[in-house]
Amino acid sequence: METKVPKTMLAATYAGDGTCVPIVKQVPTPKILEPTDVIIRVHKTTICGTDLHIMRGAVKSCEKGRTLGHEGIGHVVAAGSAVKKYKIGDRVLVPCITRCNKCKFCKDKFYGHCVDGGWILGHTIQGMQAQYARVPHADASCYRLPNDVQDEEEDPYVMLSDILPTGLEVGLMDGDVKKGMTIGIVGAGPVGLAAILCAVAMYEPSRLVVVDINEERLRVAKEFGATDLVNNKDDDAEDQIMKLTDDVGLDVVVECIGIPVGWRVCQNSVRAGGSIAILGVHGKPVTLNLERMWYRNFKMSAGMVHCFTIEELMKRIKNKKLHAKKLISHKFKMSELEKAYHTFANAHLTGSLKVIIENDL
Repeated sequence: METKVPKTMLAATYAGDGTCVPIVKQVPTPKILEPTDVIIRVHKTTICGTDLHIMRGAVKSCEKGRTLGHEGIGHVVAAGSAVKKYKIGDRVLVPCITRCNKCKFCKDKFYGHCVDGGWILGHTIQGMQAQYARVPHADASCYRLPNDVQDEEEDPYVMLSDILPTGLEVGLMDGDVKKGMTIGIVGAGPVGLAAILCAVAMYEPSRLVVVDINEERLRVAKEFGATDLVNNKDDDAEDQIMKLTDDVGLDVVVECIGIPVGWRVCQNSVRAGGSIAILGVHGKPVTLNLERMWYRNFKMSAGMVHCFTIEELMKRIKNKKLHAKKLISHKFKMSELEKAYHTFANAHLTGSLKVIIENDL
């Protein structure tokens, strides 16, 4: 079943030239390829730091010309014959991870490693930064939006496609966070701020220490719930953290910037018996100083988000316990895709956190 859609659509595509500006052009509108697919008309999408990694050439598995984006909400305009949960007109949240719900990884809720899914949108198949998108395994992968959530009230739910589940699952849950612990967030960019929001809403940390070199981002971190701010402009963040904690260190340290200095701060500020959780996407090797670390009995985790917390996070947005709207700093129309990328990629100049891109076409 389907409704009429145009043969072509506007999309942001991977230029393959090493710049952070996509080629915005008309491309073929997606069609149903498998009976478990739906086609959605995208209402709203956003840009992720991973999109910038692709644009810079750091994700070799993404081909030139790929429609970018793995986050967004929309309504169903076509559904495959095997789709039972959704019908034309239904509004859905599309997560960054799609899942078959049948393979061994899915049975273990390890959805990021689904053998016929995982992170494929805007990566190995066409993505969400377009007027329309194809979503595989729709019954298992999509989430129905509440009927009374309309217009601007939809905006915070876009943050559930990736950044908030990533902050919660990969940063806090994998880091074995418990209520009342001391937590460090290294990097106050969008993903670090998402981790702060989840920590405050769900774990009530006794101390929440945030590290960055940008005073404005540290100020925002304070607004989001940080108790202590550490400016690493003099490259001494771990010394400041140890002083704050009477040389004990932090229970859990979450790395959110994906560069070697972030790892260094983590390994030098975690307490004995504590955990380090890697959220940042690292493009270069880092040095694990086991000669100094082995006696601390620390744990380390890193990896892909699985998006199994989305339903719980939806409830917390609905009951105003999770203030996801704070992550949104700018709004654009889909006809302004290039401007949106420029703003997001130059956050140090624009103050950008997450952007909302609304389909006006």
